[in-house]
Amino acid sequence: MEISASMVKELRERTGCGMMDCKKALAECGGDMEKAIDYLREKGLAKAAKKASRNAKDGRVFSYIHNTGKVGVLVELDCETDFVGRTDEFQQLGHDIAMHIAATNPAYLNPEAVPAEDLEHEKEICRAQLKEDPKFAGKPEKVLEGIIEGKIRKFYETNCLTEQFWIRDDKKQIKDLVNDLIAKLGENMVIRRYARFSIGE
Repeated sequence: MEISASMVKELRERTGCGMMDCKKALAECGGDMEKAIDYLREKGLAKAAKKASRNAKDGRVFSYIHNTGKVGVLVELDCETDFVGRTDEFQQLGHDIAMHIAATNPAYLNPEAVPAEDLEHEKEICRAQLKEDPKFAGKPEKVLEGIIEGKIRKFYETNCLTEQFWIRDDKKQIKDLVNDLIAKLGENMVIRRYARFSIGE
């Protein structure tokens, strides 16, 4: 079933979840709105989205140095209170994110951080690839745009920290780790920024 923009918009308004999460939920549930809402709730995304507007003004800066001593990471993970910032779960999350950054070297924090010109450049590459591929010759523009959208989603999953699949569980994205802990501890949490250092770069 084709997932329309109006369906994504309705689900987003009803749950407060992000556009990509809503689209994925609808696709997983065959376009069934109520099932998609349950899907988002089960993943803790709906609960996390409700807390997203709350100010995460506390938190910690985490560091990770790879055992070779040649790669290091600093990452700021924010929460609402110092109480949550001191929990073992929050500390573990910060460590896991820092270690993941060391391993994957993401280019951007999240899709919103991708500059418009970088995104357009990527889309142009996708269009050029489709144009060169004979199996897409004569396909309707709408079909091609859908393929490009899928390729951009893959681009985000490769290059954006929050969309990357965790190195220890390829079924969970980094944003899922954060949302799971938001749902568990009941506070908004935000990966604010990070820096990765590598000898020779």
